Amino acid sequence: VGQGEGKAGNPVGVDEAEGGKQEAGNQAGQHALEVEVTLEDLAQMMGEELELPNIEPKGQSGLVAEKERYTSIRSSGPESLRHFRRTFKEALKRQIAAGTYNSSNPIIIPIREDRRYRMWRQYRRPERNAVIIYMMDVSGSMGAEQKEIVRIASFWIDTWLHSQYDGLEIRYIVHDAVAREVDRETFYHTRESGGTIISSAYRLCLQMIREEYDPAEWNIYPFHFSDGDNWSGNDTMECIKLLKEDIIPRSNVFNYGQVESEYGSGQFMKDLQDSFKESVDLTMSAISSRDAIYDSIKDFLGKGC
Repeated sequence: VGQGEGKAGNPVGVDEAEGGKQEAGNQAGQHALEVEVTLEDLAQMMGEELELPNIEPKGQSGLVAEKERYTSIRSSGPESLRHFRRTFKEALKRQIAAGTYNSSNPIIIPIREDRRYRMWRQYRRPERNAVIIYMMDVSGSMGAEQKEIVRIASFWIDTWLHSQYDGLEIRYIVHDAVAREVDRETFYHTRESGGTIISSAYRLCLQMIREEYDPAEWNIYPFHFSDGDNWSGNDTMECIKLLKEDIIPRSNVFNYGQVESEYGSGQFMKDLQDSFKESVDLTMSAISSRDAIYDSIKDFLGKGC
């Protein structure tokens, strides 16, 4: 922009060989069809693609709520609920049956009788309580790319669990040598440096669970993301003790995601693997890059939580 020869008043982006003149056309243009996809639809598609099982009700499953869901198709309804794909399918079937469909010029023009509309019904859905507690290492070894991987993975985990639960709560903890609770914006955008003491995050997570989330009434999902560096072996042993004796017994499943970093040693996952060889209540996933997020989500949620 702003480079090359030119004079004031010359048209921009017009071929001079054509004299800068273009007449009105009489040919049909290309038409794009907009289709609205909700997050609930995306969650369902993700579940089908990853083969994620639905999560069982727990706690307040005796409470019910009325909810509307579009479950069928009918031939009349408001235009805002028109099902475009089914409408064009009906038009195609009609044109083929009438012999007016031309495969070399595949133009499909729906008429009034072709239109199809979504139809809803009300159903009773159990209320289920769940809390996700995200913990992220924000020490100096966690760079912008590692935090972006955590953000993407967390979004799809949120989307899936939101499709399974009413009353979902999400809490955020960041830690370097000290842990503290933050809001969503701070969790995804904070930049800090310093050393790493992972047990500080685990102690704060345990405090939240003890004070606010009764395991008999809540499905509890702690997620910890780190590059695998910890200050000392003694602190790692403290983390393992907290997990075995307090956090894992209170949780549906504890999830640890290790994001690969050029500055991180990755030792923490090795220590967890040695200490939880046969555990089904702790899920670990190595996230080497953005391309590995897909497999990581399946690692975390594929057991049904």
